[in-house]
Amino acid sequence: MSEHPGGSSPEPPAREPEVSPGVRAQLLATEHWSLLASRSTTQGEVLTRISMFLTFTSASLLSVALVGQATQFSDAFRAFALTILSIDVVVGLLTQIRVMSVSLEDLMYVIAMNRLRAAYVDLDPGLAKYLMASYNDDQAGSKQTYYFLGGRRDFSQVAGSSMMYMITVNAALLALLAGAMLSAAGLPMPAAVILAALAFAAFFVTSMIRGKRRYENVWRINRPISPTQR
Repeated sequence: MSEHPGGSSPEPPAREPEVSPGVRAQLLATEHWSLLASRSTTQGEVLTRISMFLTFTSASLLSVALVGQATQFSDAFRAFALTILSIDVVVGLLTQIRVMSVSLEDLMYVIAMNRLRAAYVDLDPGLAKYLMASYNDDQAGSKQTYYFLGGRRDFSQVAGSSMMYMITVNAALLALLAGAMLSAAGLPMPAAVILAALAFAAFFVTSMIRGKRRYENVWRINRPISPTQR
C-alpha cells in the first residue's frame, strides 16, 4: 500500500452523501419552477416582439398609402415605398428568426420538465396516474404535454403556431416588395403579379422546410432517458 510523503496511509475516497427522497423532491421542484419561469419569460418576450413587428408594419404601410396620395404616386413615391417595404422585410426576417428560436426553446423546456416528472414518478410511482402532462422526454411525450387530451393532429399544431403566422406575413411582405420592384423596373403588371406569387410560394416552402429540419434535429440530438412505452 502506498503512503503519503509524511508516512501516513492514504485516506479512502469520500462517499457521496445519501440524499433523502424529500430533499430530492425539493431539488426537482426548484428546477421545475426555474424552467417554468424561463419558459414564461421567453414566451412573453417573443409575443412582445411579434406585436412590435405588426405595429411597425401596419404603421409603415399606412405611411406608404398616405405618401402615395400626397405625391400622386410619382417616382419619389416608388422610391419611398421600396425603402419602407425593404425595411419591413428585414425586420420581419429578424423577428421570424427569433420566433423560430423561441419555438425550439419552448420545446426544450417541455422536454426538460417531462424529464423532471419522470424523476417524480421514480420517487413515487403512484403519482403517474394523476399526471395529465407526460413524464416521457421523447417526441410522443412532448406532444402529450402540449395537448393533454390527445388526438390533435400535427397539422393543427403547426398551422396555429406563431411560427406559421410569421412565415405567412413575411412571405406576403416579400411578395409585395418583389412585385413593387418588378413593376418599378417596367415589367407588365400581370407578369409582376405572377412573379410575386412565385416569390411568396418559394419563401413559404423554404421556411417550412427549414423549420421542419430544425425540429427533426432536436430529436436527433435529444436522447430520451424515459421514453414512451409502446
